[in-house]
Amino acid sequence: MEPKIAQKAPFAVDLEAGKKYFWCACGQSNNQPFCDGSHKGTGLSPVAYAPENSGKAYLCGCKHTKNQPLCDGSHKNL
Repeated sequence: MEPKIAQKAPFAVDLEAGKKYFWCACGQSNNQPFCDGSHKGTGLSPVAYAPENSGKAYLCGCKHTKNQPLCDGSHKNL
């Protein structure tokens, strides 16, 4: 299954160093950009991410990044 495009731009979020986050890879979560369990039955799974530094991160909103969960600009080609 192809992921659903949640938005054609990254989500700018503040993250804490060392804390584990689960990025939604299917695009169906109602808690974007984080997983809420909506992926069940899609064949897609969330991506665990624990940033090394606290601060602003740009998590992929289009779900097509090659650098999960971080935005790599793939949304510009959709």
